[in-house]
Amino acid sequence: MELDSGILWRVAVVQAAAVAVLSVLLALAFSHGFFTDWGWLVGPLSWLACAWVTARVVGLPEAPVLARAVGAGLLSVLFVLLGLHWLGAAVAIGVFAAWCARLPRPFAGGA
Repeated sequence: MELDSGILWRVAVVQAAAVAVLSVLLALAFSHGFFTDWGWLVGPLSWLACAWVTARVVGLPEAPVLARAVGAGLLSVLFVLLGLHWLGAAVAIGVFAAWCARLPRPFAGGA
């Protein structure tokens, strides 16, 4: 399937914005210790929540988008293990957007 650059950029911008907003809200609501103890759970759930929002905003089917989010999130784990959490998030957003931009055309019409 051919990459749709319009979908790629919309997904990348919406996912980056959703991750940034949710990260700020969580940082304001919880202490650093919370993320030390619960980041392994909160991080992936937040990533998936942001991907769901992205699917809704861009107009893509939720299930395939969430599947792509899982794959991109697993890739970001490598960066987390190296202590490069935010670089991993940036790479994951790019990979996620590229994978979403290759959805079959009937699904990629978007809003």
